[in-house]
Amino acid sequence: MQAPRFIGSEIYRGSSYGARHPLSIPRVPTVIDLCRAMGWLPTAQYINSPRARPQALTTWHTPAYIAALQRAETEGMVSPEARVRHHLGTLSNPVFPEMFRRPATAAGGSLLAADLIAGGGVVYNPGGGTHHGMADHAGGFCYLNDPVLALKALLAQGLSRIAYVDIDAHHCDGVAAAFHGETRVLMISTHEARRWPFTGALDDRAGGSAINLPLPRGTNDSGFAMALHEVILPKLQAMRPEAIVLQCGADAVAEDPLSRLALSNNAHWQAVALLRSLSTRLLVLGGGGYNPWTVGRLWSGVWATLNGCEIPDRLPERARSVLAALTWTRRPAFPPDALIDTLRDAPREGGVPDELRASIHTLRDRQAAWV
Repeated sequence: MQAPRFIGSEIYRGSSYGARHPLSIPRVPTVIDLCRAMGWLPTAQYINSPRARPQALTTWHTPAYIAALQRAETEGMVSPEARVRHHLGTLSNPVFPEMFRRPATAAGGSLLAADLIAGGGVVYNPGGGTHHGMADHAGGFCYLNDPVLALKALLAQGLSRIAYVDIDAHHCDGVAAAFHGETRVLMISTHEARRWPFTGALDDRAGGSAINLPLPRGTNDSGFAMALHEVILPKLQAMRPEAIVLQCGADAVAEDPLSRLALSNNAHWQAVALLRSLSTRLLVLGGGGYNPWTVGRLWSGVWATLNGCEIPDRLPERARSVLAALTWTRRPAFPPDALIDTLRDAPREGGVPDELRASIHTLRDRQAAWV
């Protein structure tokens, strides 16, 4: 099988939602630079992402919304009507110079990835994973919904058993809306309970096409491992998916400012390693993640895991300098040495909350009703 492909773009370098926005930080550029510094990203495996054309985006998004998004980028402003209808020009979804081109590039990468894995293979698009975008409006920092577009492209290839697994700290409400009741797509989401967007309750099955497992505040590696081994893996093994799309948001780790989960990056890497063996087609996307050091380290480790690269206990100086050069206006500019000197977090194991155990048991008892 061909080596995994990495889809990236220079549009992410220097592009920002604004100085005070959680997405003011560099993410994809840090991953590219770290992986190159480690010798993990040879030219042959790197693909420059195309930008999706407006017509390709309308397989999910409305033409009126795409036109409004393009107009907002061109004019550098939105009308009051567009702000209300399309949720553009808000604190979460601000106007910025690349507000159409950047998400269209992420979407183009995910659409290309769907084509690349048509005959089998593994593709990583860390710029993707924008799972809150709705058909006619932006939501939760997401202007477009590239996971939905990729899943629709896989369905168009004739696949009938596709698994979408989302381990972001926030529920994938846009994906759930797009595939409500769609029997060919199974969505499995772990996300922090009682956190925005306040969807994805345990009993929410999205018309029979979803398994939602809210994680209590403070869930650690042990709790996530229980969810992985007792809910996610058994269902996928029984399903035998023809393709898996994994949204690997990095905001569930302890240091992230927008969640109160307590995972280490080992939890995500274990999920990546185990899911890779369950289908001949795998697309791994980025997603949330708002601490520059933890995002860069976690997503670089995802690429290492996909390629079977050994992750050293201590980073070589060239890689360490990538992390040392990062700054962050929201926290002290000098993080703990562990976030600069190493890639792998110390495991964060411990007790599993009774609430999570009960939820897992509920889902296991419901197994007979799963489609």
